Amino acid sequence: MKRPQITKALTTFALTATLATASYAAECGGGFNSFVKGLRQEAQSMGYDAGLTKRFFANVAQDQKVLAADRRQGVFQKNFTEFSRHLISQNRINTGKKKAQQYSKVFDRIEREYGVSRGVLLAFWAFETDYGGYQGDFNTLNALVTLSHDCRRPELFRPQVFAALELFARGEFDPNRTTGAWAGEIGMVQMLPADIIENGVDGDGDGKVSLKTSAPDALLSGGKMLSHLGWRAGEPWLQEVTVPAEMDWSLSGTAKALPISKWQAMGVQPRSGAWQAKGLNGKLILPQGRKGPAFIAYPNFDVYFEWNQSFTYVLTAAYFGTRLLGGPVFDGGAPEQGLSGPQMKQLQKKLAARGHDVGKIDGILGAGTRAATQAEQKRLGLPADAWPTAALLNAL
Repeated sequence: MKRPQITKALTTFALTATLATASYAAECGGGFNSFVKGLRQEAQSMGYDAGLTKRFFANVAQDQKVLAADRRQGVFQKNFTEFSRHLISQNRINTGKKKAQQYSKVFDRIEREYGVSRGVLLAFWAFETDYGGYQGDFNTLNALVTLSHDCRRPELFRPQVFAALELFARGEFDPNRTTGAWAGEIGMVQMLPADIIENGVDGDGDGKVSLKTSAPDALLSGGKMLSHLGWRAGEPWLQEVTVPAEMDWSLSGTAKALPISKWQAMGVQPRSGAWQAKGLNGKLILPQGRKGPAFIAYPNFDVYFEWNQSFTYVLTAAYFGTRLLGGPVFDGGAPEQGLSGPQMKQLQKKLAARGHDVGKIDGILGAGTRAATQAEQKRLGLPADAWPTAALLNAL
């Protein structure tokens, strides 16, 4: 395909990726072959050559294993302590320290150009692919088209199909051989095709962006992506703290940021060392309530949610980044007993019945359920720390 056509297609793709409209939902579902035919026609209307689109979609197939994986994310039902212990092992810590030394010049460059700490990227690298050891064996095109055809989140995945087509036009994607995670992410730090187009960096200087085989390419691309998502250069992201026995717990949570001086006045203190950034605002994060672990999340913490929407995953990744830089093991405290999966679903139903938006009734303590829990705790005169217990369930 001619370069002007590629430029036009990429411009149209960028617009398509930005405008996640309801039309995607209207076009999902139905016969899979008809759906693929529609994708081909849309690609040609964007300026892609008919022969190119035919080759790109020639062998695409629906993958039921992708749909099963999308609906099977039970690991996120674990609380923060369980989840972090599940993901963080001594082997991952030791390997992270070795990788930090092995690629020290690469991390120096990332910190110099993008202001992103090596601890942050090492943690993502570890969690996403075990430092590149396992990058997923799902056919990427099949995964993206399958999830675009499925009507659960088509607005997220449909633009990625056209991004993959753009990479194919550039000779940087093989529809038959490119593999990755079930959700279509590719490479050592698992980036979607649109993110590769926007943030791919040739870190090793070989003239190609190879996120599957080149650690410098993957790490620099990840650093650039975090920078574009709003990472504030050189600032901290998370610090463990201790909290007093009594305070206004409704001030905690991801939606409320206060100056560090105000937290300090309320009795919140660093668990070790001094405050990392007294001049910044911070959010008091109590993943298992007022009697469990406690953290102050600085503004950079919000950027993590642009990478992954799971609160538990985000907090674990942020905490692991501090561990890889020599930070201490968090104090688990003595949190009150949480709810089981069936109890959490029961709670979500009760909260939804009271008008709260908790999203899907899935037994997962996500952002919506946390906010609703905190609101009901405050209404009922319970400690409003957003940690659901049997006492709240019974009170409702």
